[in-house]
Amino acid sequence: MPGQDELWELVASGQQGVLATVKADGSPQLSNVLYVADPATRTVRVSTTADRAKGRNLARDPRAALHVSGEDFWHYVVAEGPVTLSDVAAIPGDDAVEELLEVHSFFYGEIDRATFEEEMITNQRLVVRLQVSHLYGVMVKTGRRPVSK
Repeated sequence: MPGQDELWELVASGQQGVLATVKADGSPQLSNVLYVADPATRTVRVSTTADRAKGRNLARDPRAALHVSGEDFWHYVVAEGPVTLSDVAAIPGDDAVEELLEVHSFFYGEIDRATFEEEMITNQRLVVRLQVSHLYGVMVKTGRRPVSK
């Protein structure tokens, strides 16, 4: 059984996952996402728009889980916890725009600020902050497993 540190390391070393939120009818809604993990606070941040399903779901029910795949089918972790949402980007340089710039810069490097701010405001983007409170997963190294054909 993998330990919490080993599970967190897989989350912290990645940037692609599947975010699960709860629809109004209680069923799951899944989205492929890029994310930034902060090991110091065990927070995972995702950029989205206020009108996307995950944004609407999390505004109503602030619980989520992030599934992160490892090196093969037998290596994965699920990070669960409560979510907070930033404000929607509204004016150049506001707190939401600044946090979005930090998240997007992690993936895309240097960004033209003026174009970026306009895009974030026009698209009503915000940051999803998943505070990881529970980790579970599998990291099988030996034993019987299906073989690729």
